[in-house]
Amino acid sequence: MDAGAVNVNVTADDFDSILTYADQGSWTTPDPSSKAFSAAGSPWLMGTFHSTDVVGAGVSMNFTGPAVTIVGASGPEYGSVEVVLDGQATVHSAYATSNASAPYILYSTASLAYAPHTLTLRNLGKQGSDAGGNRFLLDFVRTVVQVAPAGATVTNQTLEETDPRIKYSGTWGNNKSPNFGGGGTTFTNDDNASFELEFSASAIYVFGDKKNDHGLYTVTLDSQPAQTLSGISGCGGAFGMTCEQQAPTLKYFASNLAAGTHKITLTNRAGVNQSFFDLDSIVLTVPSVFAPRNSSADGSHSSAHGSASSSAPLAHQSTSHALPTAGLPSFIHLFLFVFLCAHIVRHH
Repeated sequence: MDAGAVNVNVTADDFDSILTYADQGSWTTPDPSSKAFSAAGSPWLMGTFHSTDVVGAGVSMNFTGPAVTIVGASGPEYGSVEVVLDGQATVHSAYATSNASAPYILYSTASLAYAPHTLTLRNLGKQGSDAGGNRFLLDFVRTVVQVAPAGATVTNQTLEETDPRIKYSGTWGNNKSPNFGGGGTTFTNDDNASFELEFSASAIYVFGDKKNDHGLYTVTLDSQPAQTLSGISGCGGAFGMTCEQQAPTLKYFASNLAAGTHKITLTNRAGVNQSFFDLDSIVLTVPSVFAPRNSSADGSHSSAHGSASSSAPLAHQSTSHALPTAGLPSFIHLFLFVFLCAHIVRHH
C-alpha cells in the first residue's frame, strides 16, 4: 500500500448489500425501524449487527485492496469463525472468559496484493476444548482503497436520485422523508426496471435503504460481468413490511477505476414477488490525477496470513462508509468517517 497516496477506509456495515449472506434466515438482527431501536450509544456500528448460533452459517464479500479487518464480538458464548480469503482458510476463536469491549477485531491483515479478493466467513461454533458456545456476531468489515496517487486532490460529487444524468427505464416512483439524502428517494418494483449512469471517477458508491419487501438486483460496470446483490434487510421475514434500515446503506461500490468514461447499469430483479429497489444517491470520488493500482507492480503479496492478527479491541467508530468528505451532502457526513486521510414507513 502506498502510504503517501490518498487512501480511505470503506466500511461494509452488516446491513450493507455488498455483504452476501448465504441464508438470511440463519441470522438475527436488531430491527432499525422499531420504535424501540436507537443507534445512539450503541457499541455496534449504526446500532446493528448480524448474529447466529447456526453452525455453518456464512457471509461473503468481494473487495479490491491490500487490507481487510473483520469486526465482531468476543465473550463466553462465542465459538470460532473460519476466515477464507482467496481460498486460504484460517480459524479464529472469539471465545473469552468475559465479554470484550465492542467493537472487537476478529481478524485483520494488511499484507494483501492490491488486487481483487474474495472473503468468506463461516461460523464454526464451539471447537475442541473451547469452553464457549456456538454464537458468532458480525458488526462490520473494513477494507482500504486508494482513490488517488500521492500529491493528488480528491473531491466528491453527490448525485441525488433526481439528477438528470441518471437515466431511468421502467416505472419508478418517489418517496419523501428527511431521513433521505436530499429529502427523497426513487423506487421501483417493476421487473427489470433499471437506471444507468455514465461518469468519470476513481470510485463510485451507490446508496439506498433496505427493507424486507426488497429483493435481488444486478449491477453491471462497463464490460465486467454483472453482480447480483440483495436488498433484503435481514430481519422480520423476507418480503415482509417490517425491518427497514432507514439510514443510507451501501448498495454497490467500485474503486480503482481508470480515467475516462465509465457506465454503470443497475437492474431490479423483482420477479414474482414484485420486490422493490430504492435509490437514494450516488457518490462519485473524482481525483485530480487518475492512477489505478497495478497489482503486478505492487510490492505486497497475496498471502492471507503474513500480517494477520485477531483477538484485539478496536477503538469505537460511530460512523459507516468512509470517503474523503469534501463535497459530500450533510446526511452522509453523519455516517462517513475518513480513517486514513486525516422513513418514515413508506407507502409500498
